[in-house]
Amino acid sequence: MAEYRFERECRTAHSEAYLIVASDEQVGKVDIHFTPSIVYATLCIGEKMTQDEIQDLIDTIDEDLVMSADVARDDFIVTVYQGREVGVFSDEEFEEEEE
Repeated sequence: MAEYRFERECRTAHSEAYLIVASDEQVGKVDIHFTPSIVYATLCIGEKMTQDEIQDLIDTIDEDLVMSADVARDDFIVTVYQGREVGVFSDEEFEEEEE
């Protein structure tokens, strides 16, 4: 099983976003949203991960991030997207291109 490290990108009152790193390489990203009874996550990972590796990662996210948040929950629902990153876009980037 891979050793995962989570680097927080942002946090709000009801959500968090993390980069997922293994062996000093980014392998994915997870956005977690807390509701009063259910925790939802959107997990984006690379094309090479197997189903077993995905399940191990979900278990690690649950143990390290969701359960440590100390939020009561009835369910943890994870939607997984598997593919490649196309890029990261921001308003600042578009403003620089216009100049």
